[in-house]
Amino acid sequence: MTIHIGARPGQIAETVLMPGDPYRARWAAETYLQGVELVNEVRGMLGYTGTWRGHRVTFQAHGMGMPSLSIYANELIRDYGAQRLIRIGSAGALQEHIGLRDIVLAQACSTLGSPSRSLFGEMQFAPVADFGLLSAAHAAAVRRGVAVHVGGVYSSDTFYDEREDLTRQLRRHGTLAVEMETAELYALAARHGRKALAVLTISDHILTGKELSSGERETGFGAMVEIALETAFG
Repeated sequence: MTIHIGARPGQIAETVLMPGDPYRARWAAETYLQGVELVNEVRGMLGYTGTWRGHRVTFQAHGMGMPSLSIYANELIRDYGAQRLIRIGSAGALQEHIGLRDIVLAQACSTLGSPSRSLFGEMQFAPVADFGLLSAAHAAAVRRGVAVHVGGVYSSDTFYDEREDLTRQLRRHGTLAVEMETAELYALAARHGRKALAVLTISDHILTGKELSSGERETGFGAMVEIALETAFG
């Protein structure tokens, strides 16, 4: 057990899929896994372990924002030996050609600041995805005929952002979407020699204002979960 995860040794798989929403973790585990076991409910941040096509996998929620993700990713890596961490979450589209429910694979991630930012001082460290996971995820999405986009995303710690000037520059430089966690996940994976990827479903569009409902966000992301599972295990 750790401060934030109540699982016993051996209850967390080496492959962990990480949604932000605890209810999404429960839905995904109950939908896709066999032999599901609840392994964490500390602070309501649900975690489940089971098997998918004979492979052990854990779904562990991480909450909202980079500070929250940092807590769970650190403990999963350092205390439970997680080797592959795949974020499965929502994002807001920044480019006109990206539609609702499209999949974005975060190849690299920009941020104004993250819990890891202070380690680098004046240097602007560029956190990136594991290429093997990225390549496998793209192939899985293409096989399924899912609309998929690969490129840079922006991790913000401000949900209600009013920086229109920053949005313009992100769009100008080809950033595909904005979300709130990936930069820290990639930095932690690099630091500890682990593999990480963010597979994101577009839940809203920054330009048009279109968005999915909260219910659709919770349970309507099946393609993303299936792509993540196929990515992890082939």
